[in-house]
Amino acid sequence: MPAGEDGIRCMLMRGGTSKGAYFLADDLPADTAERDDLLLRIMGSPDARQIDGIGGAHPLTSKVGVIAASTSGDTDVDYLFLQVVVDEAVVTDSQNCGNILAGIGPFAVERGLVAAGEGETTVRIRMVNTDSTVVARFPTPGGRPQYSGDLAIDGVPGTAAPIELAFSDTAGGTTGALLPTGNVSDIVEGVRVTCVDNGMPSVLITAADLGVAGTEEPGALEGDEQLQARIRGLRFAAAELMGMGDVSEATVPKMVLLSPPAAGGTISTRSFLPIRVHTSIGVLGAQTVAAGIAIDGAVGNDLAVLPPAGAPFRIEHPTGHMDIRIDFVPGSTDIASSVVYRTARKLFDGTVFPRSA
Repeated sequence: MPAGEDGIRCMLMRGGTSKGAYFLADDLPADTAERDDLLLRIMGSPDARQIDGIGGAHPLTSKVGVIAASTSGDTDVDYLFLQVVVDEAVVTDSQNCGNILAGIGPFAVERGLVAAGEGETTVRIRMVNTDSTVVARFPTPGGRPQYSGDLAIDGVPGTAAPIELAFSDTAGGTTGALLPTGNVSDIVEGVRVTCVDNGMPSVLITAADLGVAGTEEPGALEGDEQLQARIRGLRFAAAELMGMGDVSEATVPKMVLLSPPAAGGTISTRSFLPIRVHTSIGVLGAQTVAAGIAIDGAVGNDLAVLPPAGAPFRIEHPTGHMDIRIDFVPGSTDIASSVVYRTARKLFDGTVFPRSA
């Protein structure tokens, strides 16, 4: 019988400004190829509309979290993030997702992997993709995750309960170094860039150097064929410098256009996914931008209005901003920790049925 013929237990959640399907690892095939085939059929890929699956026809709504009891004594649960490409038969684990991460703690309580605390629960999460750790803290009155609350985050309508995410050891999580090339900046195809990895391998570029303002709506940037071709070439060349090899079937590194803040923040961003443009910015992408622009001489450092020590970096994006607190090791640009507040909401919990193999 094909995998999933009788349905798979699944919870659909909004995590931050993304939406994805959350599964227990034990409910999916252990074999990677079989698992990925099943997820493609569940999400409806490859198809631009994902009409025969539960994907939302956009990279931000075609995501999967796979959760298991942790194999490490230092953490409670293991979280593997999988990006299901919308219009290609590709499932990749080449990056983390800090937005889907926002739902991992509540999901772990919902599934009984972690016991709820009195009024509040703390879950230590190992992000399997990069073997780094985050601590999630969220309200659990009456022993159940609370989704309603008063925190508003840009890019999501309404308000919800706050989820604190405290990251550690994210610097160089994918590439091995905060500055993967060993340089504060590099010249790539005639453009000065900063390659940085504080949880999300990214290439920072001054928008004006590519002939755009960096404040355009995502659709305008996606429709600029000349810009898209330039971004693609820069991404492949920068990835080689970062030691990432051929990234033609990967979703990292992210390409981030920077411009001066337009609404009283620290910096303005437009993040490529790698072709579609993020309608906001990812959590790990935002903390990577913050870490990068804080370095003297890095791309964006001269454009940014840097906050005082201990204050959050306000990263502007197409639908508002995200505040990220970066704690540096005193006297250096080494990252001690990063803290961000997000929200999540359970949308449905039940059984999902994949299309036929």
